[in-house]
Amino acid sequence: MTSPNRNEATTLLNDIDRLVHEPARLMIMANLYVVESADFTFLMNQTGLTWGNLSSHLSKLEEAGYVQVDKQFVERKPHTRLSLTPGGRAAFEHYRKQIQQFMQGFQA
Repeated sequence: MTSPNRNEATTLLNDIDRLVHEPARLMIMANLYVVESADFTFLMNQTGLTWGNLSSHLSKLEEAGYVQVDKQFVERKPHTRLSLTPGGRAAFEHYRKQIQQFMQGFQA
């Protein structure tokens, strides 16, 4: 594969998935990409996001079909498990490829 020139690289960046590209959602998806699933508290600690902020971003990712949210009770306490859907995994992989191609356009 040849490296894109700067104009092609800029076009790649303009076509990037903005839902994934937002920094908080990118952190969420990157953390979920490397595990089968994670619980809400673990993800909150990994990302440094507040409960409300993480919840809001997860809702957007869930609406897009990128994240699956499973809620259940464990020892009478609510427990939320999160995982990337196959579509979310594919969207993250596509995002990574676009960023790599974009960066190749700026190599000396």
